Amino acid sequence: METLMADRVHSSLRLFMHRNAVFLCERLCAQFPSETNVQLLATCYLHNNQPYAAYHILKGKKLPESRYLFALSCFRMNLLREAEETLCPVNEPNVEVPSGATGHYLLGVIYRCTGRISAAAEQFTQSLTLDPLLWAAYEELCILGIAEGADECFSEATALRLQQEHTSTSSLEKLNFVNGNRVLSSSVSASLEDSSPKQTKQLHANNTAEVPAYPHVRATALHVQNSVSSNVAQFDTPSPTATQNSSLVPPPLFRNFQAYQNTISGDIPAKQKANAGNQPLRRKYLDEARLKKVSGRLFNQSIDSVPRRSARLSRDTTVNSNSNISQFGGNGTDHSSGSRYKVVDEMCTDNISATSSSASIADGRCFEQDKAERILLRESYLAVGIRELLGLLRTLGEGFRLSCLFKCQEALEVYRKLPEPQFNTGWVLCQVGKAYFELVDYLEADHYFELAHRLSPCTLEGMDIYSTVLYHLNEEMRLSYLAQELISIDRLSPQAWCAVGNCFALRKDHETALKNFQRAVQLDSRFVYAHTLCGHEYSALEDYENSIKFYRCALQVDERHYNAWYGLGVVYLRQEKFEFAEHHFRRAFQINPRSSVLMCYLGMALHALKRNEDALEMMEKAIFADKKNPLPKYQKALILLGLQKYPEALDELERLKEIAPHESSMYALMGKIYKQLNILDKAVFCFGIALDLKPPAADLAVIKSAMEKVHLPDELMEDDL
Repeated sequence: METLMADRVHSSLRLFMHRNAVFLCERLCAQFPSETNVQLLATCYLHNNQPYAAYHILKGKKLPESRYLFALSCFRMNLLREAEETLCPVNEPNVEVPSGATGHYLLGVIYRCTGRISAAAEQFTQSLTLDPLLWAAYEELCILGIAEGADECFSEATALRLQQEHTSTSSLEKLNFVNGNRVLSSSVSASLEDSSPKQTKQLHANNTAEVPAYPHVRATALHVQNSVSSNVAQFDTPSPTATQNSSLVPPPLFRNFQAYQNTISGDIPAKQKANAGNQPLRRKYLDEARLKKVSGRLFNQSIDSVPRRSARLSRDTTVNSNSNISQFGGNGTDHSSGSRYKVVDEMCTDNISATSSSASIADGRCFEQDKAERILLRESYLAVGIRELLGLLRTLGEGFRLSCLFKCQEALEVYRKLPEPQFNTGWVLCQVGKAYFELVDYLEADHYFELAHRLSPCTLEGMDIYSTVLYHLNEEMRLSYLAQELISIDRLSPQAWCAVGNCFALRKDHETALKNFQRAVQLDSRFVYAHTLCGHEYSALEDYENSIKFYRCALQVDERHYNAWYGLGVVYLRQEKFEFAEHHFRRAFQINPRSSVLMCYLGMALHALKRNEDALEMMEKAIFADKKNPLPKYQKALILLGLQKYPEALDELERLKEIAPHESSMYALMGKIYKQLNILDKAVFCFGIALDLKPPAADLAVIKSAMEKVHLPDELMEDDL
């Protein structure tokens, strides 16, 4: 009953019938309350999203599997301290972490959630050491920015180690199989040695009965039947009968074995019984010539295997041909003929028994050889499969590692090396889209995210970044459609509510956008991007206190989330806390050293701190990193204006005009520079273009005031631009 119920529970779990599994497993634990069954019930609870129930029944259990399931329940309930103490007890420092690689991985996640990055990295590394195919551990190391190269992690040495582990397991199975067959062979040989001709003859005598026309059939048939059935029972898989595998051609009397069995058991069909009286009486004995023909065929075909035995029996047949040994039928028949049949019976019995036994041994050896060949073939296939899998993980891992280090161009080159079936998957296309997003190439990012969403329309991972891409492209209609689609797929996913929030943020409805981002935080408090988006919206509402709060929450979840460092820098820059701004921009720049935007804002903070030379150097780096980014060119012109290098500033703005010809702030700055150079007509012209381009309301009044005062001396003008 216990085995049956446990099997039904596992079957329900495989078929995702979680409620049914919980019900059956509760009955199982009530009837058989062992800790193994309790572990199975806890597994059912976890599958059914009831970690609190698993926590209750596993509390205080000491088996390793129970400890792992209890720690997992604690983790899902956000009881991180209790989960850590379960996996790694403080009072028992020598206790191993349960469940091997997965246990170390869970402990590493707990350490990362509590801010102990070095300890987390150690656990993830240990997890990969135990199981090199645990991709999640390598992914976490990449997110932490400390993963070793994929060529080292998924190297040929790793492939050899995996192959050796599987080979050792296969060798153990093969050794057990060979030992079993050796025992079988020795037992068969011993049985052959124990069975003497006298015992065979006695067995023949005990099983002999009168059968019309074939008086010797019963003994021979029964002996062959017993020999074959014993050989079949000793092997794991049924082997052919001895007469099918030996070199001895069976005599004609065995061609219809079922008929002989029916004859032996007395199960003669009714039709045959009815027709028995009508058939002529068959001869009871073979004539002497036919006897010689049959016996000669039997003995000549087996002479290679047992020559001495055959020769001796042939001589005995000749000696006893004229003597009367016994009266078989008792009805006046030729007694010499009966003795001949008795000799034939003995010889058939001995030859068939020896042949069937030797054939059984040969069958065992052939089966053992076939088994070994199958194991070698499986090992060769396994070695090829391991190398192919590690090669795939090597490419994916290196691309993901480079992406996490924000070496996006190199990551794209690695992803392009993937075979087409692997490249055209949702996960890879999303990674490519994220790489283009970090490169501020929103059009290419949009293309790949759209492909990923088309291939995997129900995959939500990466859709929050996709919604931000559409936000930057001002694709309001597509963004709205994406948000509605994600909500219809899973309204309890944070990615869906981030898309909805971006949709309202694009419409400048910051309060509604903020509510949607907060909803995403409520659904998953560890979804770092939702915290950052909340900070952006509070910053847009000029609620800097709450903005700083959410940015710091994001950094508690992921210290390498450079967007939060950038957000804090922007807040402090607006509050004119330039030293704080420079610190946070520099931290973001250390994480993502190839971002042109971060370089530009760091240069702005340095310029505010009157470190103009450092600021100019940083702006040059930003322009070189992304020649299509207009912001560092504009900021460089501002710095040159502050240094009174007017011609150089104008040259930079002229280059900016080629990239962004419709920026009103650029023309306003050019008007100011022309005013400083006392070229008033060009100054008025530039101010007029700036007004025609419909600047923001905050800049509109400033540009009008500068245009009205263009003919006034410089000391009477306010430095508003």
